[in-house]
Amino acid sequence: MQPHPDAPEWAERYTDFLSGQPPKPARVVYQRDRARIIHSASFRRLQSKTQVLGLHESDFYRTRLTHSMEVAQIGSGLVEQLSISGEGQPWHEWLPNLFLIEAICLAHDLGHPPFGHGGEMALNYMMRRHGGFEGNAQTLRILTKLGEYTAENGINLSRRATLGVLKYPVIYDEIVCCYEPFKTAMAEPDAQDYLTLNPNHYQPPKSIFLDEKPEFEWVLAPFSPSDRERFTRIERVSEQQFTRDKAFDTTIMDLADDIAYGIHDLEDALAMNMISREAWEDEVVQTDAFRAAGMWTPEMDDWLFSGRSRPRKRAISLMVGMMIEAVEVVENPDYEHPLLRYQARLRPEAAAVLDLLKRFVFKWVITLPEVKGLEYKGQLIVLNLFKALWGNADRLLPRNTFARFEQAETERAKRRVVCDYIAGMSNVYAARLYNKLFSADAGSIFDRL
Repeated sequence: MQPHPDAPEWAERYTDFLSGQPPKPARVVYQRDRARIIHSASFRRLQSKTQVLGLHESDFYRTRLTHSMEVAQIGSGLVEQLSISGEGQPWHEWLPNLFLIEAICLAHDLGHPPFGHGGEMALNYMMRRHGGFEGNAQTLRILTKLGEYTAENGINLSRRATLGVLKYPVIYDEIVCCYEPFKTAMAEPDAQDYLTLNPNHYQPPKSIFLDEKPEFEWVLAPFSPSDRERFTRIERVSEQQFTRDKAFDTTIMDLADDIAYGIHDLEDALAMNMISREAWEDEVVQTDAFRAAGMWTPEMDDWLFSGRSRPRKRAISLMVGMMIEAVEVVENPDYEHPLLRYQARLRPEAAAVLDLLKRFVFKWVITLPEVKGLEYKGQLIVLNLFKALWGNADRLLPRNTFARFEQAETERAKRRVVCDYIAGMSNVYAARLYNKLFSADAGSIFDRL
């Protein structure tokens, strides 16, 4: 028989494990998990990191901070919906409480570097032979090492909250060797001029860093050997390698993230007049998947394209609500433990519509030359900052960062110090530091970054 979901092992923090101290009651711990995220510097920095569009173009458009808050709201809505619809089901008692799911959702993007996925690929290029860089892996690193709540163990969340954030349970070094797109890029000669480099060829495999392996093993300790082996198994999907499964709480957070991306980012694009009604009708409304779902009426389309915020917001709110109401729990019989056995998902017809919306946003927003131009500029900032800071660490790194740099015993560890410093920057801070270092008419000893 599996232990109760409020068993002490899930409320345990890594510091409890190291010191042999018993954990506090689960509900107290999960409430404090949420508080620790909200009060962390990494969370506050998300207000100056982009979601999709550029900062300062309007106060309306979303940042990583507003996105994370929306994911938390949707995540708690999904849990409430499952709590009502799943009364009496065997998985019901394993639902996370609202403090726990909000902590997981609020934490899910902490590791994203400046300039979004473009910055992620630029950092991965600079770290490609030294352990790599990946945004989700950096999130775990902040939670377990870099966060300010403890001296050595980061923000130090409970085991269950840390498991919930763990989207890709495999070590970077173990997956990169068989990650075909990256292997091809690694064969290319080193770039002599970053202006001609395309960092998008260096999209990292979804993973965690080798440095966090002890904490990773601690998180998985309550699972049986067979569950751990299956959970961390690498499988081929097309030409890429991935871990296939996620924990129960992670599937809820992942759904909330997808809903926020597919619907709220659509709202931003509509507010900026980046999407025509003709394209919406042809590529969404008239599709078989959209018609089969029958999720909303033509009146909602009128609201979306009204050109006014109130009716548009009403339509967006209804769309989110429909997705939340379409959540269900399925069972994966390959697993023994309930936190791996149960999986949240959308009913197939709603999932097909959400996938359609995500692809539509990707086409009409993410791949626009104007957006890609901003991504390219951000990547150049990251690449050149890394090169300058690595080559002139003693002169350019802040004193506390340089102290860690000096204490690092290997080149890989020293590069990780520089990588952590840049990854923690906001878009605004990175751009200001870049201008201070490389612009002839900017910078002064009196500048306070």
